[in-house]
Amino acid sequence: MVLTVSRRTTSPSWYESGVRWHAAGLTAVAVLGACASPPAPPIPSSSPAAPPVVNAANVIRVRSALPKGYEIAELTGPVSAASLWGFGAGWTADPAQCGTLADPAPHDGGARGLSASGVGGTVFIVVSATADTTPGPDLLAQCGSWTMTFVHTSAEVIRTDAPAIEGADTVAWGAMTRTIVESGTETNARATTALAYLDHHVVYVTLVTDPGSPHPPLEPGFVSDMLATTVAALRG
Repeated sequence: MVLTVSRRTTSPSWYESGVRWHAAGLTAVAVLGACASPPAPPIPSSSPAAPPVVNAANVIRVRSALPKGYEIAELTGPVSAASLWGFGAGWTADPAQCGTLADPAPHDGGARGLSASGVGGTVFIVVSATADTTPGPDLLAQCGSWTMTFVHTSAEVIRTDAPAIEGADTVAWGAMTRTIVESGTETNARATTALAYLDHHVVYVTLVTDPGSPHPPLEPGFVSDMLATTVAALRG
């Protein structure tokens, strides 16, 4: 009699199957990791641009922007803005704190500027160094209008719309001055001033006109336009 022995092949155990799946997973992860792109380098942060430097000597570049036919002269040394309105040393303001708005840098020995006179009025363009920044909102709120007095001269000062100049704080004033001499004769003048504060400097343009002149004054926007032109020249 022949005995036939049959051998049954068993399927892999769960442990062996788990090992195989685990190995396959590791292989897939390795392949995907090898194909992935490297991380992008960080974007460098840009530092804020430094404000343009003011070169006071460049004020003479605006000569060509002054009205044709005007007599032009250079200004140097301390130039008091209030003196351009006709006020001498010792003038007072009411309220007193408003005085700095009318005369922000009266003692700068390095001030530079131009004066120009003609039939439409007298123009003054000045740049002075100052430690002060732009006037604060509280001071401006207190000084929407004020008065100035010097001996026989007085003025009513009113804040007006200032030109918008990028990178500068601006304010503007209008004043009607009145001077009474000993004989009782009265003379009047109108002064318009626009100021720009930038990089520890104050730049201002003043136009003084005679209301009784037979010639028309320069255009109303002249002072604002001249201030913007001057600021651009000082930064150039």
